[in-house]
Amino acid sequence: MTEAAAPGRIDVHDLAVEFPRRGEAPLLAIDGVEFSVSGGEIVSLIGPNGCGKSTILRSIAGLVRPSRGQVLLDGGAIDGPDPRIGLVFQEPRLLPWRTVARNVAYALELAGFPRPVREVRVLELLRRVGLQDSATVLPAQLSGGMRQRAALARALALEPEVLLLDEPFSALDAMTRDRFNLELLRLWGRLRTTIVVVTHSISEAIFLGDRVIVLGARPGRVVADIAVPLSRPRTIDQLDEAAVSATAREIRRHLDLVAA
Repeated sequence: MTEAAAPGRIDVHDLAVEFPRRGEAPLLAIDGVEFSVSGGEIVSLIGPNGCGKSTILRSIAGLVRPSRGQVLLDGGAIDGPDPRIGLVFQEPRLLPWRTVARNVAYALELAGFPRPVREVRVLELLRRVGLQDSATVLPAQLSGGMRQRAALARALALEPEVLLLDEPFSALDAMTRDRFNLELLRLWGRLRTTIVVVTHSISEAIFLGDRVIVLGARPGRVVADIAVPLSRPRTIDQLDEAAVSATAREIRRHLDLVAA
């Protein structure tokens, strides 16, 4: 008997998205994007500014309607926001009048979970992201990294099959960013959620991903799909390995071709 596939498989087929512009031809952001992500896999998206990385992420999240093609989750078409998919933006976008705990609980409230269930779930999530001591404070009282952790906890509240990350740690300094990437991988080790992460950092793309998908300049298309030769669990020291340097050179070569 064959083992059932892990949930959270994403299939992107011939995806094109264009945005209307007043008095001008529509802007074609991405065109003919094709790739798949297996359930429980982590895939990094990298490419030049304006190539449509965030547009792809929002299409997977059901927030942007394709002009052509489709995105499938576990074989079914995504035609709008789906509770099986969590999205963390570059900015945390927390509700400033709600405490950290009430921000994390918001999706559970909308889904109709009773208060006792919400309280237990929120406490568990805050412990996972190291914010259990900040449950009653407002977002303005948190550091940028803590706000992003709160946003991550909120995205995980409904236990999504897929977690989409749009440069969530880009505003952090290098050392803090490395620490958060390690925390993200530890969290993934417990949940095995499918993750697609957008980044501008080659080292971050390699450190997080099982594969790195390189996109060309606008309109964005996949120009390379590169396997990452690192075992899991990962440590920062692995970034010094020769295989990582070779992978980084290959990614950089494709990015240089895009820029040429």
